[in-house]
Amino acid sequence: MAGGVRSFAFGQDSTSKNPVRNGGDFSTAADGSAPIVKVPEGVILVKGAWSSASDSVTPLPEGGSVSGNAYQNDYFKLRYPLPAGWGQQYEGPPPSDTGRYVLAQLRPESSGGQIKGNILLTAQDLFFTPLPAADALQTLSFAKDNLEADYKLEQPPTQTKIAGHSFGFMAYWSPVAQLHWYLVETEIRCHTVEIVMTSRDTKLLESLLLGLDKMSLPAEASLTAGNGGGSVPVCVKDYANGKNVIAKVDPVFSEAKFNPVPVRITIDKQGRVKHIHFLSAFDSQAKAISDALGHWRFKPYVVGGQAVEVETGIMFGRVGSAAAARGRPSAVE
Repeated sequence: MAGGVRSFAFGQDSTSKNPVRNGGDFSTAADGSAPIVKVPEGVILVKGAWSSASDSVTPLPEGGSVSGNAYQNDYFKLRYPLPAGWGQQYEGPPPSDTGRYVLAQLRPESSGGQIKGNILLTAQDLFFTPLPAADALQTLSFAKDNLEADYKLEQPPTQTKIAGHSFGFMAYWSPVAQLHWYLVETEIRCHTVEIVMTSRDTKLLESLLLGLDKMSLPAEASLTAGNGGGSVPVCVKDYANGKNVIAKVDPVFSEAKFNPVPVRITIDKQGRVKHIHFLSAFDSQAKAISDALGHWRFKPYVVGGQAVEVETGIMFGRVGSAAAARGRPSAVE
């Protein structure tokens, strides 16, 4: 997506719908024979960090998909019926090490050779965001305040209701490109979930905006208070800090790496780590961290006198100075 708000991309690029194995150089088959898929000229594939999880059953933010003319995401409990004639050509990349997700990229499936518009669904993990924002409303305000000079604000951030939930809305455009952007966002499970609609046709954008009322979202979805609970864990920033940690073992890494490793964990009612989600990690890092987290014990999280499951984030590996300055919980490699 071309756009002037720095918070939208964070260095992610689109990838095709072709299935991709876990991060690495896959220009040749596993047995060393001829290439499975020809690598485009000038493109180098290198082994790198990738997303993974401790099991294949628990829903993940990046696990949504388009099926039956709707985008469905079980982690966010979000369902978005696509506009008539729209579909997904490309799937998003894995999450970035700042917790940025491209959930879906949509556009008309038949537009006579001219793309009339597109819709981008994204999410930003508020545990790892580099932005000075604690909720969706602050994220939208940051976007407005950091709009680049080539873009003009059409509608400042305002609160609105979409599908019965509170959202923020903002619009801006590029006089040079004659493109308009409509942004809506809310918060679910300590993520800002954002929908960006782009087109030269403002009537189309207005129609797409009205169509968002057909979405279904979890009860918690809110502009400033989407903190989980109910059928999903309560999400609590920095819970893996201080007095909440009863016992811990630091991971032992077998080789030196110099990347941050953001990890989301679910803690059960007894204070044990139930689920681990690596947003971006090498295999050896994921194994070392998993082995260590198996020994961690937490003070149970209590709501209304009852222990509940809690979801929180920990940054392992090389933590940048900005993260350290904010006191982000970490275990440095």
